[in-house]
Amino acid sequence: MRIKSFLMTFLGIGLAGGAVILAQDQIRRNQSAGEPTIVRVVAVAEDIAFGTPIEGHKLTTIDWPTASVPAGVFTSFDDVLPAAGIEPRRAKRALAQGEILLTSKVSDFGEKVTIVQTIGENNRAMAINVDAQTGVGGFVTPGDFVDIVLTRGTNDTLRAVTILQNIRVIGVDQTADEELDQPGIARTVTIEVTPDEGQKLALAQKAGQLSLSLRSLQTEEDKPLEAVRLSDILLEKSPLEEGTPRPIVKVRRGATDVQEIQVFGNTSATTEPVN
Repeated sequence: MRIKSFLMTFLGIGLAGGAVILAQDQIRRNQSAGEPTIVRVVAVAEDIAFGTPIEGHKLTTIDWPTASVPAGVFTSFDDVLPAAGIEPRRAKRALAQGEILLTSKVSDFGEKVTIVQTIGENNRAMAINVDAQTGVGGFVTPGDFVDIVLTRGTNDTLRAVTILQNIRVIGVDQTADEELDQPGIARTVTIEVTPDEGQKLALAQKAGQLSLSLRSLQTEEDKPLEAVRLSDILLEKSPLEEGTPRPIVKVRRGATDVQEIQVFGNTSATTEPVN
């Protein structure tokens, strides 16, 4: 038994030693080939708000596998931080702690960062005047998507129609930070539109009142919506189709007098007494 235990121990030591030798040999091969498996990249050490300067104390470095390094990374603080007398880079969007810093997320040295950097190619930014009712009670924040409803007319001619769907909000009042999570009553909402949508929106603002309809996070298929008129809401007829059986209520008066009452919407018709 002792000889067997000794042989098993010796065999285990041999296998472990062989694995170490193989690993060291692989490392030497990678180093000799000039292909390091890990690269050190610049990352965000603490949250950086949209438009604020990129400063040294807000940065750190992390090790990242060479094979999966994304395009546009920084590998040195010298490429991110300005030299003496040079204006700093600024965040083009809100940066979260721990994420890799990319050239697409920061401006050039001294470049002004405005809401323009958040607009897609060939799109436009337009503002809408809102209040607590038309602005979804202040729950619309930058980064949300909304539908825009136009209401116009008076009395019997009053109608509403959805003129734009799935429109991105890029600013609320003077704030364009998409990390904003505190609702507030806004007076102006800035949205991103195409040139054609911008023309429709300009006319709509002159034609009547615009309201925002906050969309859910789920992807939905947009379909054209017909205008809704006041007469469509104030129905004068019962919503039941003609010929549909009506409910009947029996009312007893006294010991033997029973009446059947047929219900018509908010009214009723009395039938003959049933004895």
